[in-house]
Amino acid sequence: MVSIKEMPYSEKYALVEDYIKFEEEWGLPFVQKHLGDEAAAELQKIWQEGVKSIPENASDEEKYEADYGNWISMAKNLWSLVRGKLGEDGIEKLKLAEVEALKRKNASPALFLLKLIRAVSPGTAFTMTAKQMAYQQQWLTPYSVPELTRHRAVLDIPSCKILDYPDTDDLCHIGCQTVYPMWMSEQFKVKMESNRQGNSCTITITPL
Repeated sequence: MVSIKEMPYSEKYALVEDYIKFEEEWGLPFVQKHLGDEAAAELQKIWQEGVKSIPENASDEEKYEADYGNWISMAKNLWSLVRGKLGEDGIEKLKLAEVEALKRKNASPALFLLKLIRAVSPGTAFTMTAKQMAYQQQWLTPYSVPELTRHRAVLDIPSCKILDYPDTDDLCHIGCQTVYPMWMSEQFKVKMESNRQGNSCTITITPL
């Protein structure tokens, strides 16, 4: 088993907050562009109705848990609205839009440095990417890392936190199993494969 630094709840909460803003920044413009102002207003209303307030004196863990539920509500309702109004063609466009949004969100000088390292030492670049991912994705769900080498990383998810919420199959099948692998492949040059069994999942990452 590989030892990965545990992410504190303060950081998990900050990341959930960041991804809530991210949903607003790319999801709402997509709906407005493809469905118009009325649909965008409908989505905003759905989002507002689904958001639960967080007490100021709540602990970081309580803030994280509450905001995680808010993020789940926003994400699943975005996919649901687009599917209901545009069908599977709309879902395909939404996938591509999120991949491009993720690439813009994660563009940085560090990514350029990673590209230079990959040219000299692909194994080192892969290890850096896998370690960063193994830490950063802790806000999504608990997991362990049974393997992390220069050629392969494995994340073992005993019970996915996303699937604790109702009507989240789209977030699993489309988000985690389609959008994230497309994004990781295009921006970080790694292959990400998921093997879901019920609410558990094994994610295998290998270099391209």
